[in-house]
Amino acid sequence: MSSAQNAPPAGLRRLRRLAIGGVLVLTVLAAAAPSPWIAAPAAAQAAAKQRDAREGDAREARVLPADSTTEHAIELADRTLRFRATAGSIPIRTLEGKLLAEVAYVAYLRADVPAATRPVTFAFNGGPGAASAYLQLGAMGPWRLPLDKVTPAMTPSVVPNAETWLDFTDLVFIDPAGTGYSRMHASGDERKRLWSVDGDAEANATFIRKWVEGAGRHLSPKYIAGESYGGFRALKVTRALRGTGINGLVLVSPVLDFGWRGHASHAPLAWVTRLPSMHAAAREATAPFDREALREVERYAAGAYLIDLLRGPRDGEAVARISARVAELTGLDAALVRRLGGRVDTSTFLRELRRDRGLVASAYDATVSGFDPEPHAASSRRGDPMLNAMSRPLSSAMVDLYQGVLQWRVEAPYRLLNREVEWDWGRGRTTHHIVDDLRDMLALDPNLRVLVTHGASDLVTPYFESQLIIDQLPAYGAAERLRLAVYGGGHMFYSRDTSRRSLREDAERLYGAAAPAAGEQRTMREPERVAR
Repeated sequence: MSSAQNAPPAGLRRLRRLAIGGVLVLTVLAAAAPSPWIAAPAAAQAAAKQRDAREGDAREARVLPADSTTEHAIELADRTLRFRATAGSIPIRTLEGKLLAEVAYVAYLRADVPAATRPVTFAFNGGPGAASAYLQLGAMGPWRLPLDKVTPAMTPSVVPNAETWLDFTDLVFIDPAGTGYSRMHASGDERKRLWSVDGDAEANATFIRKWVEGAGRHLSPKYIAGESYGGFRALKVTRALRGTGINGLVLVSPVLDFGWRGHASHAPLAWVTRLPSMHAAAREATAPFDREALREVERYAAGAYLIDLLRGPRDGEAVARISARVAELTGLDAALVRRLGGRVDTSTFLRELRRDRGLVASAYDATVSGFDPEPHAASSRRGDPMLNAMSRPLSSAMVDLYQGVLQWRVEAPYRLLNREVEWDWGRGRTTHHIVDDLRDMLALDPNLRVLVTHGASDLVTPYFESQLIIDQLPAYGAAERLRLAVYGGGHMFYSRDTSRRSLREDAERLYGAAAPAAGEQRTMREPERVAR
């Protein structure tokens, strides 16, 4: 399936030297002042020369092995894809040369397509402690781990991915500091900075700039794909890339506004946004997924349901109306829904949906369920049947891919989902959103295209939440520049064959629409601030 490459092309040799030497420091500009730990261009060059003279080879501080580049070909039913894969890392350093982190990555590059005009996509997951394996082996990469019937002890055998995006874009999968094989070296305030909203965006933007510089891909159209918190991260990284143009964004099951996560029980929108996903999960017990079939419940949720919620629990007639309708839409016991006043929280829905069979549903895909460890208890302590089930096989598949196929061996555990990442949210998670970033970027760049994608039965990031937010944004010339696509499945909807194919088709359509004219170069710049 693969063979070691003896003589990499000049661009990749240059990338390897940069990754090994770790002496390149690029610019990250904050909105009002330079970042405290990334150098400006002139200072960076001077610091690099001083560091070269003082340290010689800066490799001694790093723990990850040298990059490995291999050649591959995968046979698909209708085509053969030949590509080059590089597994390695890029260092993130302070101005003084202190190593903050080693960011691991896997890059898949088609060698038979001119690099100057070939799109390149930078992909990451969320968490924010999640590695990029979900997107790489679940949806976009050249190999795929089947996840439709995943169990913890399944054999983690990957197969060629007929829906890989490698047909229309090169791929660079990034594991932010603390995830996958990436290493966090910073401590104290520097660690706190790296594991924060702005610091994370700056570090990942620095990685992208250094990779582009090392690979000589300045002229390539550039895209970012992010899942879950990675969707939120995608906009923040795009804004941090003030000297690099981004042609398009693909946001997979994203959070657009964390303020919506904090809606209290007295806030009607807390109930409105989840109802369509609950109905989608209940409906699939008797009928296949049908996007159009959800339109009616969406109209009810944002219409009569919202109006009766606003009347409040003191209005007995309103409570009776919504209780009867919500019980019908969710398939839950009518008496239970009546006791809840027509307001069904996620935890109750997941436990009650199939409780008669001793099963509990997954928040990540409520059509997937597992045995409730405490089926007769008033409340149950349980893990998620989907997320937890896929963790071991996905981790094992990535380790096997790194060691056996990509020939990059790291003597440390692979962290698929690092729950020890201590994120600093500043004033609190609910104060953060990317709606203004999205608004500014669409208004500034008339060619930018954004695809927002969701699984219908996802109760972690409900699709109707994104739909209501997107509906509040202007068209900015053409409504299709910002498009929402809803597929069958949940948070990782690409585990379904039909949904993975639809995602690929929609992404390829976006890439075609967002591609600039030949020779055109675009730069994302900070919008001018107007004094008020």
